[in-house]
Amino acid sequence: MEQSKVQIELNKFRDYVIKQARTNLSKGGKNSSSKLYNSLGGTVKANPNSFEMEFFMEEYGVFQDAGVKGAGGVRKTTSKYNKSNNKGKMWKQNGKGSPYSFKTKKPPISSIKAWAEKKGLSPFALQKVIFHQGIKPSLFFTKPFEAGFKRLPEDLVEAYGLDALTIFNEQIDEIING
Repeated sequence: MEQSKVQIELNKFRDYVIKQARTNLSKGGKNSSSKLYNSLGGTVKANPNSFEMEFFMEEYGVFQDAGVKGAGGVRKTTSKYNKSNNKGKMWKQNGKGSPYSFKTKKPPISSIKAWAEKKGLSPFALQKVIFHQGIKPSLFFTKPFEAGFKRLPEDLVEAYGLDALTIFNEQIDEIING
């Protein structure tokens, strides 16, 4: 069965977003285990009066993309590796403006352990830093999605009344909530 022009354009959009997201992961140094890289995928189904598009990835990919606001607080001690005195100073915030935040729960050590040991770092120290400072947004998926959306033919956008923000937010919700 021959694909419609809509199906072809949507497949190009999906493939562009996934390819660019994978490139961003690699260039951004966020492809340590390739687990997130390999989990990126999507499906497209065009019907006569509608279409269905779904992107999927590992759950933590959403947090890598949007960032996570840290819990903040004041440093209680100074690192023995740091020459300046940081005791009593505020933790730097990496995930400002993110819809996600660490409030009372630290990130799971199991998610951090392999990467930290590969880099020669203490997983517990890294967990503490991530909890207080958060995760800086990488936008590895958001940027290609928005760029690909702008490249969609205008008549396709008008015909389906696409709203990029709505589609993107629905995808994020589905990834998080299963």
